[in-house]
Amino acid sequence: MPESDLTALLTGMRRAARTGQDLTAFDARTLARHAGVDSLSLTLISAQGALELVWGDPGDPVGRPLEDLQYTLGEGPTLDAVTTRRLITVPDLHTALQWPALAEAAPAVSTARAVAALPVRLGIIVPAVLTAYRTTPIPFTPRRLDTLTTLAHALVHPLLQTSTTDLVHTSIGAPDLLRAEVHQAAGMTSVHLGIPIDQALVRLRSHAWAHDQALRTIAHDVVTGRLRLERA
Repeated sequence: MPESDLTALLTGMRRAARTGQDLTAFDARTLARHAGVDSLSLTLISAQGALELVWGDPGDPVGRPLEDLQYTLGEGPTLDAVTTRRLITVPDLHTALQWPALAEAAPAVSTARAVAALPVRLGIIVPAVLTAYRTTPIPFTPRRLDTLTTLAHALVHPLLQTSTTDLVHTSIGAPDLLRAEVHQAAGMTSVHLGIPIDQALVRLRSHAWAHDQALRTIAHDVVTGRLRLERA
């Protein structure tokens, strides 16, 4: 995309945010194309550290499955960007030794190869992470990373204008937070087993991975009473 067109796009985003428009006004597929990537996802970080995928292309076959997979496995670039508050890049997920489980499982759910996860900063606060995916195993150039960093900054104010429920309903396609049941199931498991919430989440992830099921499926079974995890 020509530099002038990108500048005009970002200027338009800032103007839209100043007039009260939120993230639902911005199409993730269009922004990904303008940024020179195949997929963009925005993950919100709650005050308690819970993660929620809140913006992206509802039909995205590249980034969306990997965001869910990272959350199930408890490892990956988005999660590392959350914990370190730093830019995380990898030229090829298939050979990412720092995330062995993700490297093994990723090819089965997505064609993504290169990933860049960027903290979305509001002063010293990091309320979200913008993750960009490419289907070719090529490192992100400094210029491409600069573009993504500028885009992440431009998304801050639309994010602050957004009602989370409306955002998820419009951009992702569900009326409630996608991982609300996961948080609820972790709470129920925590109480049942007498363990902290973070350990309960690890138990849920381990069960999902061992049974080759999505974390959301396991969480739904726990919440509806079809599954009750017992002490190891």
